[in-house]
Parts: sequence; structure tokens; C-alpha cells
Amino acid sequence: MLGNLKALPPDAELETKKVLKKLTKAHRALSELKGYAHTIPNKNILINAVLINEAKDSSEIENIITTHDELFKAITVDKYKSPAAKEVVNYRTALWHGYKLVGEKGLIATNMIIEIQQLIILNQAGIRKQAGTLLKNEATGEVVYTPPGSEQEILRLLANLEKYINSDDETDPLVKLAVIHYQFEAIHPFYDGNGRTGRILNILFLVLKNLLDSPILYLSKYIIRNKQAYYRLLNEVTTTGKWEGWILYIISGIEETATETLTLVKNIDAFISQTAAEIKEALPEIYSRELVDLLFFEFYTKNSYLIDGLGVSRRTAYTYLNKLLDKGFLKEKKVGRHKIYFNENLYQMVKEFGADR
Repeated sequence: MLGNLKALPPDAELETKKVLKKLTKAHRALSELKGYAHTIPNKNILINAVLINEAKDSSEIENIITTHDELFKAITVDKYKSPAAKEVVNYRTALWHGYKLVGEKGLIATNMIIEIQQLIILNQAGIRKQAGTLLKNEATGEVVYTPPGSEQEILRLLANLEKYINSDDETDPLVKLAVIHYQFEAIHPFYDGNGRTGRILNILFLVLKNLLDSPILYLSKYIIRNKQAYYRLLNEVTTTGKWEGWILYIISGIEETATETLTLVKNIDAFISQTAAEIKEALPEIYSRELVDLLFFEFYTKNSYLIDGLGVSRRTAYTYLNKLLDKGFLKEKKVGRHKIYFNENLYQMVKEFGADR
């Protein structure tokens, strides 16, 4: 035991009969999502569409509230003045960075987790050097848990967590994910951004274990829907050592959000294919798959994207965009001093998915 927090692995039965029964459905849902996403040639818009909602909701859990419209502007304009929207964009940047690091290194290390947190918060404060917030019984005021209070203790716990994350053992990876998420939240290693960093760690672990190829599992919406249960079950592990309810909660969240995300991915894929076919028919003189990919890399495109991506002149790029505008495939919008072109139908699809709770 390190401080009030035991080192991993937990000294408890984790894979109970109820857990094993639930695991089958969750793995099936994840496998379907991974398999379908793998068949899609251009994954960028799929990843970006999921990430922007994940970033929005993960930040909302921490009471950082913004709208899709504000996010759209913050993504488009580097110096857009909306602190909340910028924090959400920082989350998306951190998640992308973590995803690339896992792909390059094939593991999840403590220094990677610190990098991710620094990108979310945009400061270099690093590991806590002071005591964390005490967890108290609301009815009695009794302190039921004390987070590790020294940097040395936190680093020791993080080293233990790192070993657990990267070790190969017989524990089902979805069960390990539940344990990892609890342990990280209990360590509470940073002054700020612990919740958001922990939720990024969830997605990266699924990628590390090859349960997903891309960071497209949208778990934060499930936590918002079931927020009271989330904190109650976390607290039960802390105060009574009951793991089953917490593990079942996380597995249910994975199954539910994998199923919902698969629906979104299929809808986006079908929409892109339909739009590509319509562009080919209406504007055969400019159609190419490369052009379609550039139109759907983000929620918007710019003249410079076509110049760089297609190797065409500025005048040709404008001609292409004007033809797409005339046929209704794109809408023109002014964000600050910037002129952008975006697909309103795609934007509304992603916005409605994020709002559906």
C-alpha cells in the first residue's frame, strides 16, 4: 500500500461471473466498430468528428462549457477569443498527440501522460508537489480518502501504474481499463486536468491493446449521462473495495458508446460516398477522390488546402471552390478575417450526434 492507495494489481476478484458475461457484448461492439472503421479510406473526418464531441463533453464534465459553433470558430482561427472553446481544442490536440505517441512507441509511459496533461492545460506545472483534495463522507464529514501528498509518492504510484498498463497478463483489457481509470483518478497527479487526462488515457489504452485502430470511442457522453453513478461507484471502490459495480459500469459504457459511434461512423461514411458521387455527376471536370478527401478532412476547407493538396494554382483552387458553392456542396462563411468553406450537412450531423443524450 502506497499512502492510502494500494499498488496495482488489485487484491480482489475482478472477473466475476457478471463481468465475464458483460465482456462478451462489449468486445463484440468494439470489434464491429474497429472492423467498419478499418474499411474506410479517409479516416480523418471520422476521427475529427468523434474527437470534437469527445473533447467537448470531456471538458463539460469539468464544467468547461462551450458550443459546437464556438468550437468550429476556434478550430478555424488560431487566435479566436473564447477561452472555453480553446480549452476544448487543446483537449483535441492532446488526444491526437497521445495517439501518435502510442503508435510510435508502442506503450504508454508516465512522461507521455505528463505531455498530454501539459497540452490540455498549457502550462509546465507538472506533478503535484502539494496535497490533493481530501475525499469526505458528505453525511458525516469524515475523511475517507487522502490522495498522495508528495511528488515522490505520486511518481512511485505512476511508475506502478505504468508497469500495470504495459504488462501482459491474463486480465481482460477492458477490466484493466476500469482499474487503470480508477487508479489514475485516485492518484490525481496534477493540479489541474486530471479528469480530462484520465479520459484520454482510456482511449489510448484501447488503441495500445489493438481493440481500436483510431481514437474514435466516444466515452465522455456516457459519463455525462450517468454522472451520479460514475462518482458513486468510484467512491465505492475507494471506501469499501467493491470493484464489480465500477467494472460493470465501464464495460457498459464501452459497449454503449461503441454501438453509438458505429452508427455515426456509418452515417458519415455514407454521406461522404453520396456527396462524392453527386460531385462526380454534377462537376466531372473537377472531380477527383483527392478533392473529396480535402473537402472532408475537417468540417471546412480553405483555398490553401486545395493549392497544397492538389498542386493547383490559386486561381484554379478558387474556380473549384466557386463551382462547389454554386452547386450547393459547400457554404461560404466568414470567421474573423478568414473566409472558409464548409459542408453544413456534415456539420449538423456531427452537432446533432453530440447533442443527443
